[in-house]
Amino acid sequence: MLVSVTDEQPTTESRRPKPARRLGLSGKLLLLTIPLVMIAGMLIYVPAIANFRMNRLNDRLAAANTAALVLDAAPSGMVPDSLARQILRSIGARAVAIKMGQQRRLLASADLPPAIDHDVDMREMTVWSAIVDSFQVMLESGNQAIRVIGPAQGGGQFIEVVIDELPLRQAMYRFSRNLLLVSLGIAALTAGLVYLALHYLFVRPMRRLTANLVDFHENPESSARIIVPSRRGDEIGVAERELSDMQRDLVSMLHQKSRLAALGLAVSKINHDLRNLLASSQLISDQLASVPDPRVQRFAPKLMRSLERAIAFCQSTLSYGRAQEAAPDRRMILIEPVVTEVRESAGLGSDNSITWIAAIERGLTIDADPDQLFRVLLNLVRNAAQALENRPRGDASIQQIRITGRREGAVAIIEVSDTGPGVSPKARAHLFEAFQTSGRPGGSGLGLTIAAELVRAHGGDIHLVEGTLGATFRIVVPDRPVELLTVRSERARA
Repeated sequence: MLVSVTDEQPTTESRRPKPARRLGLSGKLLLLTIPLVMIAGMLIYVPAIANFRMNRLNDRLAAANTAALVLDAAPSGMVPDSLARQILRSIGARAVAIKMGQQRRLLASADLPPAIDHDVDMREMTVWSAIVDSFQVMLESGNQAIRVIGPAQGGGQFIEVVIDELPLRQAMYRFSRNLLLVSLGIAALTAGLVYLALHYLFVRPMRRLTANLVDFHENPESSARIIVPSRRGDEIGVAERELSDMQRDLVSMLHQKSRLAALGLAVSKINHDLRNLLASSQLISDQLASVPDPRVQRFAPKLMRSLERAIAFCQSTLSYGRAQEAAPDRRMILIEPVVTEVRESAGLGSDNSITWIAAIERGLTIDADPDQLFRVLLNLVRNAAQALENRPRGDASIQQIRITGRREGAVAIIEVSDTGPGVSPKARAHLFEAFQTSGRPGGSGLGLTIAAELVRAHGGDIHLVEGTLGATFRIVVPDRPVELLTVRSERARA
């Protein structure tokens, strides 16, 4: 009785210790999202603070232009000092001057500083200089005087306004603080949304994949641990479906390997005892060879050959301890005697209900190992006989097994056909695989597997012929290539 490993049987392999939990993919994603959002905020802040400073300076110039219109409209510049100071306080300036033609007029002034610390010409301002000047203003201390130059309205060439730097710096600090608070809020919200989106779209499916891989590794023979793929159509969905298919194939292969291992152990035990029994039978057959009965003398050599073949096969199984067949001992042999021996070994004599037809070309030879060719044909003939025996009782069609042989150039072709029910479509997909095509109770499904392995060892091919009555298997065995020098030397010796 063969015992195969099932899902309920505990595995002897000890579980690997799980590594210490480190920062997972979610944590790494969060740590990556935060600096990226902060970098994006910095990229927004730099041009924003420069633009804020330019807007403040442009506002001062616009207010200075308005004040210049008022001051210039006064007759002969007769503007009271109190009014001039009030106008300057309203625009946040210390002095306003305008150049018209070759004349430069100071329209109003109040508390002029002894020297101007910085000149800012808005007419030639570039993006880079605006950014650099903005950070210079924020990094300085004290209250420097700035002269801002810009285009003038009306007929003036340009207008100048002298302002204090401290109010501008304080306004830039307030803007930076407000922008930072807003940016932090947006960054936190964006980071959270990005994190949640990536977590649910990618991290959770990846965790599911990795958890399934770990569970499947603990017991790869359990079909309950095969991942159930989701309906996603992206790369993760493809990975889940491919992983599921791979796990199913692996589970099936491991079950088959377990059955093969159990079968190999059982066969080794059986062969050990069977070899001793066959050796005893061989001694008895040697004694039968000395009996003068003609019928005994006719069948004794065949019996001895069968016993010798069985003993050699059992010995090779015990020697190799594996399912691999020995290399064929090929030579040119006649096919017809092998076919006759196959018929006798299969018990298909003239008194059998199955009709035997052998249509072999006269003198047909094949370059093959006679024992292995015998095993191939015997497996095919027994399968055909079993298919005919398993037909329904009411089926009155002819029961026939036919073996044909012919040669096409350097290729020998043998066909074994029967008039049985044929091969089902389900069995065709795994026709030459072990334990797949046995159609009778107690069958192992190894006959076609052994036949295919032996034929391929000869460099040949075996396949099911389509469109025939019953089942027809075609064996194609090419002759070995012969070196020209070897042929010439043999002819020379002859």
